[in-house]
Formats: sequence, structure tokens, C-alpha cells
Amino acid sequence: MAKAIHSMIRVLDEQRSLAFYERAFGLTVAERLAFEGFTLLYLRNPESEFELELTVNHDRAEPYVLGDGYGHLALSVTDLEAEHARFETLGLRPTSLKELKLDGRPPARFFFVQDPDGYKIEVLQRGGRYK
Repeated sequence: MAKAIHSMIRVLDEQRSLAFYERAFGLTVAERLAFEGFTLLYLRNPESEFELELTVNHDRAEPYVLGDGYGHLALSVTDLEAEHARFETLGLRPTSLKELKLDGRPPARFFFVQDPDGYKIEVLQRGGRYK
């Protein structure tokens, strides 16, 4: 059986991205692998072994074009309202809180935030299928 271990995104500014992911989600560097021409940074927090891999290409000067195929990363939290307020206090500009309903019940409550490179991140209330 396969086990999901990480997802990778390319970032332009290593320090700016590290600061964002630590402030927003408590993700810190679990491992940093510096190669000739690029660096891989594996981020995680105590909540999960799943990691976010940031790839920094050393010769890149222009922002990446995300295109129309990228969707989003998703993280779950125990108190959505508190996290939303914290994001606002940090100046991270979260979207307004949203709720999806299916057959009269709310399967998802969430908001989105964007990282410094424009990647969208969904923050979901933990529960149901979003553990």
C-alpha cells in the first residue's frame, strides 16, 4: 500500500517562504538538502509526518507562473475561527470563512490563504473526512 509522504512546490525566496509557513502553520525545516543549483527544504510540524517540500532553484530570478492547473494544498485545524483571527492578526489576509452544504449538512467549513509565491492553501475545520 502506498503512503503519502510529501508534496513539492517551487518557491522564489527561501527566507520569505520559510517565514510564511512557520508563522501560518508552524511548519519548520525537518531537513535541508543543498545541491549544486537547487535546494530542497522539507517542512513539517508535530501534527503529521506528511511534509511540504520547497524547491528553491538558485538561478531563478522571476516568479513562477502557477498556470491554471494548480489547485491548492489543504491543512486541517481544531478551531477554524481562532486560526482565521490569528491569520488576520498576522496580516496574512485570509479569505472570509466559508461553509459548503450538501443535503442540508455542512461537510466543510474553511478559508483560504496565499503564500508569498501565490500558492493557495485551504484551511479546514477538523472533523468528518477532514481529520
